[in-house]
Amino acid sequence: MHKDIAEILVTEQEIQDICTSMGKEIAADYKDKNLIIVGLLKGCVPFLADLTRKIDLKFDIAYMSVSSYHGGIASSGDVKIKMDLDISIKGRDVLIVEDIVDTANTIVTIMELFKHRGASSVKIATLLDKPEGRIKPYEPEYVGRVIPKAFVVGYGLDYDEMYRNLPYVGILKPEVYNTK
Repeated sequence: MHKDIAEILVTEQEIQDICTSMGKEIAADYKDKNLIIVGLLKGCVPFLADLTRKIDLKFDIAYMSVSSYHGGIASSGDVKIKMDLDISIKGRDVLIVEDIVDTANTIVTIMELFKHRGASSVKIATLLDKPEGRIKPYEPEYVGRVIPKAFVVGYGLDYDEMYRNLPYVGILKPEVYNTK
C-alpha cells in the first residue's frame, strides 16, 4: 500500500496532535451542552475513535452512513443515506465528525436534515478540509488540517474501499486510480 502513496500530507503524529488540541477545544465549547457526536461512516472511524478519547465530557455517539462518492475519485453530487441515526437528536447539540470536507455537498445536506429534525445546534469537526473542492459554501467549525485539491487516502479515507488502514493521510499516485 505504501508504494502507492506519492506524498504523505499528514503524519501519524500530526494526526494525534490534531486530536489532542481539537478534543480540548471541543470539551471547552460543549462543557454545558447536551452533546451527541455523530460519525459519518465509514471514513470517520479512526478519527472519531482518536478524537473522542481526547474529549473530557459525557456525550452520546451515534453513526450514520452517508455517501456522495459512489466509486471513483469524484463526488457524484447525489447524497444517499445508507443508514440513518438510531437515536433522536431533537433538542441536542450535534457535533458531526467527518474525515474530510471537500465539496461540502454531503455535510450541508446532513446539517439541514439535522436542523429539520430539531437539533439545537449542528457543527462539524473534520480532520481534513479541502476548500478548493467546494461546490457549496461552508466552513467547518473545527478543522484539523487544510489540504490542497488532491486525491487523498489513509486514516479512514479510501479509494475503492482500500487504504483506510494507513496510519497517515497521503496523496494517492494517479496511476493507481487511472488504471480502472
